[in-house]
Amino acid sequence: MKSIQPVTLLAGAIATGALLIGNSALANPFHGNSNNAPPPALSYFLDAYWSGAYMHKNECRVIRWATPMRMPRCMQAENIVPYLEEFQRLSDENDGNRASGLPGYDASVAFVAESLEDMGYNVTLDAFDFTAFYELGDGQLNSLAPTPTSYIWNEDFTYLSQTEPGNVSGTVQAVDLDLGDGNASTSGCEIEDFDAFQSGNIALVQRGACAFQQKAENAATAGAVGVIIFNQGSNEDNKGLINATLGEEYSGGIPVFFATYDNGVTWAETDGLVLSMLADVLRETRSVDNVIAESRWGNPNNVVMLGAHLDSVAEGAGINDNASGSAALLEMANLMKKARTQNKVRFAWWGAEEAGLVGSTQYVQNLGETELERIKAYLNFDMIASPNFVYGIYDGDGSEFGLEGPAGSAAIEAMFETYFELRGESYVGSEISFRSDYAEFFVEDIPFGGLFTGAEGIKTEEEALEFGGEAGVAYDECYHAACDTIDNFDMRALEVNADAIAFVTSILAQTTHMIDEQREAAEAETELSIQSFMNKAVQYDITHWGKHWIK
Repeated sequence: MKSIQPVTLLAGAIATGALLIGNSALANPFHGNSNNAPPPALSYFLDAYWSGAYMHKNECRVIRWATPMRMPRCMQAENIVPYLEEFQRLSDENDGNRASGLPGYDASVAFVAESLEDMGYNVTLDAFDFTAFYELGDGQLNSLAPTPTSYIWNEDFTYLSQTEPGNVSGTVQAVDLDLGDGNASTSGCEIEDFDAFQSGNIALVQRGACAFQQKAENAATAGAVGVIIFNQGSNEDNKGLINATLGEEYSGGIPVFFATYDNGVTWAETDGLVLSMLADVLRETRSVDNVIAESRWGNPNNVVMLGAHLDSVAEGAGINDNASGSAALLEMANLMKKARTQNKVRFAWWGAEEAGLVGSTQYVQNLGETELERIKAYLNFDMIASPNFVYGIYDGDGSEFGLEGPAGSAAIEAMFETYFELRGESYVGSEISFRSDYAEFFVEDIPFGGLFTGAEGIKTEEEALEFGGEAGVAYDECYHAACDTIDNFDMRALEVNADAIAFVTSILAQTTHMIDEQREAAEAETELSIQSFMNKAVQYDITHWGKHWIK
């Protein structure tokens, strides 16, 4: 970066203030209209200013008034990294992970809670039970007849998350299959599909139409000793293995595997097929905590909530997923600890997100109607520093993916867009897919927004031109893997996204009128705001809850 003199930075700051207050195109800077982007020189000044150029050591020691100019300047990635390093240390000392229900997660909860208490917050540990699921070993699937065959773990088959453990064998019986390109399988969705099923057999069921949990429980009710659900095969994109779950409420009591479409077809066409299944897993109820803290100042009837999941998967430390979001929230709380805000700011570090958004879902479901109405906005930060990043903003207005969030979500999206435009950074919409902790807030019709830099998806050529990085490679090659360590995050992405958090939080901490206006307009169109979600739910088939496919 070229050397920039303090006077130049001051001029940039003054120009920005004038822009935000007086420019007719940005008098209301929350339109997210790229045609309103500021001059490149101003974006250059802002980028340097918000990156902390020529910052005095005491400049951000005590913040009484949180503003969208000052807070991103004080929100420095170099101050977030020590939190990431501590999460890595806690993982190293606890079997290499911070998964909910295991010692590394409990240590992470203690660290976050103690850090917040040292900042002066009153901390609530919000305990809840969840169904913990851990893979103890690879699954085994073997053909015993007519031809002995051993199938390859994670190539031919895998676990459905939340399967019961078990070692079973039996004759394979296909259940209401619909094979071939363009099929509309409903295999196993109705208990009547199992009318001819022989108790003691292994059910061979095809993906399609309903949840995996429903298929497996129907099979168990019919007397199956095990279930193999194979991919639907209606097109080339749904023939392989996927990351799927039965859900933490699965009650079938039998082991369930997921297999490729081609294997499913072969098994369905093999007379006298006998398979054995070994699921080496642990599934049991455990208790963990969400960590909740609130600002000292602010209207308790007008709450702005920020959340990030604190847990990792069992495979690794989870530094990008999601120590990046958790650490950024800690530094945001640190900067806000003495700020005088008009609205109450509530911070949440969620547990058991990787088990299916359990901590955030139970938290929201346990709130009464009055408490739900007090939450004016929820901001979610999950994976904000992927090594091969894009800058993704949740598509609150539905303009890119067709599903809009609850009324007010478009205003939050526009605030984030304004920040990226001011900074001169490109951004893309991130699909509302119910893969992170905003899901239950959506269901309860609470406006939400947030940031996401990508997971297992592959960066396109166009994205590589816009954001740098490598096309044809995953945004995070270490997603849900042991290599998601302290070496697995991008410093620039962390800086830019952390500043985005600070920018939007500082606005909403003072006013939610942009959200309120959209809510009022929506309520004028529909008698009950929840009806708005119900109408959207008809239009959108929820296929994920958390990181897993549910159907």
